[in-house]
Amino acid sequence: MAMTQTSPPQSIPGYVAGTWDIDAIHSEVSFVVRHMVVSKVRGRFNAFRGTIITAENPVDSSVQATIEAASVDTNQEQRDAHVRSADFLDAENHPTLSFRSTALRPQGDGYDLDGELTIRGVTKPVTLDLEFNGIGPDLQGGTRVGFSAKTEINRQDFGVSYNGPIPGADNAMVLSDKIGLNLEIEAVLRSAA
Repeated sequence: MAMTQTSPPQSIPGYVAGTWDIDAIHSEVSFVVRHMVVSKVRGRFNAFRGTIITAENPVDSSVQATIEAASVDTNQEQRDAHVRSADFLDAENHPTLSFRSTALRPQGDGYDLDGELTIRGVTKPVTLDLEFNGIGPDLQGGTRVGFSAKTEINRQDFGVSYNGPIPGADNAMVLSDKIGLNLEIEAVLRSAA
């Protein structure tokens, strides 16, 4: 993943080309959806993994990630069970969501990370607004990198169409089609050994 849009990699403080494993304990994959028109419900996935490869030329870098659908957590057990069901994620038949990057492009002060997102077996192109947060040492003598990313998807595009009208509200549905995805990613550099 690119660290700066105008400088070559050697001028990026601490830049390291290599393979990084996402540290799920210090990372977050979360989402937000509008509910009943008047509020937002937030949730997260508690189990995910992924690999980031930083290339010699940062714009040639890539990422692959997998999320366990059954790990969805909205802080309410009954709702979580419903989100895991065939009405939404269908975790029994589609146990994972996945992302694979296809391109990285400078955009303003950050980057656009293009890729393919798969939910319920449906793969669609998405673009994440990516921010590089830095590279530095960790307490175990290793090296860490951090990124923030966000995007918005239409759940209908992935076959997640369950919904219902709000009684007494003109053309208003219980859930919005738009879902905001937010990622805070910390990854650890693999050793060369």
